[in-house]
Amino acid sequence: MQALNNAKSTVLVQAYSFTSHPIADALVRAHRRGVEVQAILDRSKRTQKYNTADMLVRVGIPVLIDASHAIAHNKVMIIDNDVGVTGSFNFTKAVEERNAENLLIIRNKQITALYVGNWRLDKDHSSPFYPQALR
Repeated sequence: MQALNNAKSTVLVQAYSFTSHPIADALVRAHRRGVEVQAILDRSKRTQKYNTADMLVRVGIPVLIDASHAIAHNKVMIIDNDVGVTGSFNFTKAVEERNAENLLIIRNKQITALYVGNWRLDKDHSSPFYPQALR
């Protein structure tokens, strides 16, 4: 959360499962202070009754759906093209409260650049997410 709260220019998100309100709130706060926030999520978000993707889109954060893979099982955040966050940690309440998970924070520009490149490749084959009210 500290890395998100300190974001200055960009936050790129790739997530399979994303139901964490604290993380979504931090992304919204970053967006409101002028940080460019974008997310690529798994296709399962299209049919989920309520998820944080709806909330992000409603405040103007672009959310894309990666339907090119059977499962877009990524768990990545890239902050300011400088800090990478990844691991087994899905962005969910269950993970925060009950699961045994790992999270790796990468502070190496060369490695983080590889994650940015992968994010961009996945963006190229993803399509916009529309909240349920607009479907």
